[in-house]
Amino acid sequence: MNPLKAVLWDVDGTLVESERDGHRVAFNLAFEALGLAWRWDEARYGELLRITGGRERLMNDMTTRTDAPATADERDALARDLHARKNRYFAELVGSAGLPLRPGVAALMRECAERGVALGVVTTTSRVNVEALLQAHLGAPWRDRFAAVVCGEDVRNKKPDPEAYRLALRTLGIGPLEAVAIEDSPGGVAAARAADVPVVVPLSAYFARATIEGAVAIGPGLHTRAGWRPALHPGACGDGPVTLDDLQGWCAQMDTVSQYG
Repeated sequence: MNPLKAVLWDVDGTLVESERDGHRVAFNLAFEALGLAWRWDEARYGELLRITGGRERLMNDMTTRTDAPATADERDALARDLHARKNRYFAELVGSAGLPLRPGVAALMRECAERGVALGVVTTTSRVNVEALLQAHLGAPWRDRFAAVVCGEDVRNKKPDPEAYRLALRTLGIGPLEAVAIEDSPGGVAAARAADVPVVVPLSAYFARATIEGAVAIGPGLHTRAGWRPALHPGACGDGPVTLDDLQGWCAQMDTVSQYG
């Protein structure tokens, strides 16, 4: 295994627990703004997360509703309107209430910067959402901290297709085994794996019991060394956060672990 040259981050559920308390809430605000009686509760939104992409989730949900527009073109137009409104509401939520970075994320990013390991974003969420989140947490020059940023608008095929990861690798000029992906969802893990990028999974709220196949490590979060498979030994300071050396060690083993929900 070559030394790691890049850590590639998914966004929703990985950097931030933004699905339940961010995107879901923003979708419901968009429904209300257009006078629709639709609402997505936590359970329904969890079901829809099996589909990658907000507009795609809207289109799927409309197939279950008797009051949805009758034609495909009308549904597509409504989905685009709702999605644009949702993104604006999401930016407002991030700016006002704030959605904190998941514990351990900031520490690992700092270590990457200190050790010259590049950071990348590989997500199929909209660029406007990525910008709102990262500017809120990292400030206006957040983009300078990332050597590659691949968003939904940059690819034709969303996760679990590997296109986003392959584009990130080309942008960085590195091979797949010189990077590690941080993902929380089965689709994200499948996308990275299909691009031959090793994957570490800090389980998120919505995918804590999901079926995850072929990760090099699965655990409760980057903030703790306890509860991971493969196991980590306590650090010199006890139960500290996951480090770059831990990521490198998991990747070097080249064994994979899975969980079945």
